[in-house]
Amino acid sequence: MNRRKSETIGLFLLILGLIGIFLAVVFYRSNIERRLPKLETSEVNTALRGNIITKDGFSVTGSQKLYKVTLDVRNIDPDKKDLFIRLYCIYSGDDEKAVRKIIDQAKGAVTLSYKIDARGAAYLQELSRKLYKKKIFISYEDPNTGVAVLRDMNIVESGESRQYVAANALTPMIGYVKKIEKDGITKTQGVKGVEKAYEYYISPIQDAKLLGPKDIGNNIILTSDSNLANRVDGYDVILNVSLKFQTRLEQIIDEKKEFLNAKEIIVGVMDSKTGGLLAFASTSRYDPSNIRKQDYKFLNSSATEYAYEVGSVFKPFIFAVLLANDKINPLERINTYNGVYQLGKRTIKDTHPEPFLTAEDIIVYSSNIGMIQIVQRLDGAQIYSGLQSFGFTQKTGIDMPYEQVGNMPPVAKLNSQIYKATISYGYGLQATFIQLLKAYNVFNNKGVMVTPKVVDSLYKDGKFYVVNDPKPVTVLSAEAAERMKRILIKTVEIGTGKRAKIEGLEIGGKTGTAHIATTGGYGNTYNGSFFGFANDSRGNSYTIGVLTREPKKPYYYFGAQSALPTFRAAVELMVEEGFLKPDENLTAPQTATTPESVAAAANATQKQPVQTNQDKKQTAAKAKK
Repeated sequence: MNRRKSETIGLFLLILGLIGIFLAVVFYRSNIERRLPKLETSEVNTALRGNIITKDGFSVTGSQKLYKVTLDVRNIDPDKKDLFIRLYCIYSGDDEKAVRKIIDQAKGAVTLSYKIDARGAAYLQELSRKLYKKKIFISYEDPNTGVAVLRDMNIVESGESRQYVAANALTPMIGYVKKIEKDGITKTQGVKGVEKAYEYYISPIQDAKLLGPKDIGNNIILTSDSNLANRVDGYDVILNVSLKFQTRLEQIIDEKKEFLNAKEIIVGVMDSKTGGLLAFASTSRYDPSNIRKQDYKFLNSSATEYAYEVGSVFKPFIFAVLLANDKINPLERINTYNGVYQLGKRTIKDTHPEPFLTAEDIIVYSSNIGMIQIVQRLDGAQIYSGLQSFGFTQKTGIDMPYEQVGNMPPVAKLNSQIYKATISYGYGLQATFIQLLKAYNVFNNKGVMVTPKVVDSLYKDGKFYVVNDPKPVTVLSAEAAERMKRILIKTVEIGTGKRAKIEGLEIGGKTGTAHIATTGGYGNTYNGSFFGFANDSRGNSYTIGVLTREPKKPYYYFGAQSALPTFRAAVELMVEEGFLKPDENLTAPQTATTPESVAAAANATQKQPVQTNQDKKQTAAKAKK
């Protein structure tokens, strides 16, 4: 009896133990979901960087999605491996030998490519479905779980690449990008130029996210609840620059650079009323899609990041400060000492020596000696504040990154006769090309300063948005600006800028030639420049600047020989492209045609004292009495 009872209890315990083992196994198997195929899958459709589009409608950049192709080589039927490799390479365009090497060396999961474009990815997804149906993909048993695994090719996004379809055109203005990793996806980020300045707007905004059950081929089955987020790409950036005009201008300056054996030529063409840059060209360009080591020196924009002593193109600003402070009468006679003057230990000589010149003809014939005489009428504070009002030593606000500001002597030094003298003809201070272009525009825009703008607007979903629209600022009276404009026109009519004259257009401007400072003094290298404007009778008005850096062709280092012909070529191109239209009825203001006749005309007014605003008020008061 006791024996039977013991056997019964033992059998019960054995059954109970077996049940426990069974339940333990069931519990264990139910808690290893990570090793079992998931019933749901998700997909992310990454948003793309916005495009950069020129004013004439050409998209010069674009972003393209890249996909990677992965598979487990154990899922390929060994008898059909050759067929798979041939078909994959036909659809992907990859090299057959390289793919075969990857597959032969792999023992499990492997990546066949990281650089499949969107079209190729769609083709490969279709191929994968066909190969699955044709049983080229077979299952294998996972040694860890004992579960049969059957998967086809997996084509997923690996990142994006930035395309620059205009090669090196518009650089360094549009800039370039670098690659960054974000959530396992390769993205791009602006480093220079417009790409950097508008990074906040142009970068992708939101990726699309999908969630749903998957089919046996590991593809998502879309349901009404699948869409978790919509894809929102970055804003497109619309430039003020015309691609056709810019590229033709780049061709012109490339030829000029070679002829002059110059380091670089920069040209800016700005709408005088709006500040929009129709062209912003440099000979120092590069292909943003393929930046090489020899391109590194071109990556910075010299127009905004290179500050230099500017030379005689600076003279009109000193003259304008004199006008603003009622310190000069444009027609009064100034002693220019027959073109030779002793300034401290230095002997100053004029290129166009004259015993006397009217004040305005100091600009017309670019007399350094004349500038030395008239600048002494200003104190240091007037010079400093006056030049600052034109934007010197400050950022222009142009929509380009890393803008430099240059420098200027402090007020205490500007009270010195020597410092006054040197700054009056453009030495002893540094400015950038874009600062000069912005400042010259004041003379062609009724004394109003506007900000240079590379970008016109942003575009998205059929709407345009303006995000960079600084308010214009009046820095010179309309009367003083008009007087300066007439002086610069006269400079082109009879002075140092004569070669810029084009019949039927209103053109003014000023040449400049500046020694480049070296350690311990000035060497034999120069920068030549010409800044001015070109207007027609239809109301089109443009401010144009040219900087020729270090021309080495003998006798061509003067601005009149290096920069001025490029200015004229730019204006002629504008006429050809329809931005300016010469008017046969447009005549230049009447001016004297020789230095002698100018001096004679000025002599008639020389006996009259300079009238300040206070003098004019007193005269008006007497007239009323």
